[in-house]
Amino acid sequence: MNVRAQRCKCLDRLADQVHAANDVTPAILSSVAAVCERTVAPAYKARSARLQRLFEDGATTEAALAMIELELPRWKLRRLVYDGGEWHCALSRQRELPEWLDQAVEASHSNLALAILSAFLDALRRTADETRISRPSVPQISCDTYAPLLCENFV
Repeated sequence: MNVRAQRCKCLDRLADQVHAANDVTPAILSSVAAVCERTVAPAYKARSARLQRLFEDGATTEAALAMIELELPRWKLRRLVYDGGEWHCALSRQRELPEWLDQAVEASHSNLALAILSAFLDALRRTADETRISRPSVPQISCDTYAPLLCENFV
């Protein structure tokens, strides 16, 4: 099994665990933080320290929003609504688009922080499915139909 498939399976298990939970626990927060790649990167040490302080202080909603900011900087909170006893959270890459054009990730839960974490995990799953290209790939084809031509005027 390749690394991408293992990561997707881990994200699926974690999303099921978050969906089944009634309240945010330190175990859930640490499990979600463990799947984040940037929490251990040296370049993001200050942001990771802030995230750790939020965990310790019990600021679960702020910690969930900080995880989105740290791990998925291109994703933004599009909508957060409380309706019918549940929180509905939508994350999007392009908030300026109308909702019917946007491909937002939506999740709902009775707990605010868990609704945000569910949407965060869905966004992580979506980005895990995408292929990442480190540089543009344009096929280099040699074409013999054109030949260089000297165009100087020696008059």
